[in-house]
Amino acid sequence: MITLRRAKEEDIEVIRDIAAATWPSTYLEIIGQTQIDYMLDKMYSKGELLKQLMEGYIFLIAEEGENQFGFAGYSIIGHDERIYKLHKLYVLPSAHGKGIGKILINEVFNQVKNAGGSALQLNVNKHNQAKDFYLKCGFTVKESVKLDIGEGYFMDDYVMEYKF
Repeated sequence: MITLRRAKEEDIEVIRDIAAATWPSTYLEIIGQTQIDYMLDKMYSKGELLKQLMEGYIFLIAEEGENQFGFAGYSIIGHDERIYKLHKLYVLPSAHGKGIGKILINEVFNQVKNAGGSALQLNVNKHNQAKDFYLKCGFTVKESVKLDIGEGYFMDDYVMEYKF
């Protein structure tokens, strides 16, 4: 049975390991290995993840027994409007199709709603199949953005939103 728990500082390596195992199969054909390496280093370094935890980001880890299969990370971004952002949601390729992504997103929905959130937003690469998952979960495409992330790399994303 899959259970969820809130990540602590000692779970940073678990998050890094899942991201490293998930990103190549998700993004290799979309952005290439060089950009994957750059983004993993930038977004999943121990220092960056620790900083996010200290800034109040909530990470949920999906596990069964001793095995971790995925995680989600979110935080509030618009205090006045009570808007939250889903920054990360990844499930190991070996665990795809088991409903783990749905369990994670539903728990994020519950926590954001219980915190008084009015909306949950996320960015997803325009060519990522996860876009279809988010549409099935009730998100809508709010806008299209191209974000400069440094070193000549860009993220070509849709901003999607789920309203409560």
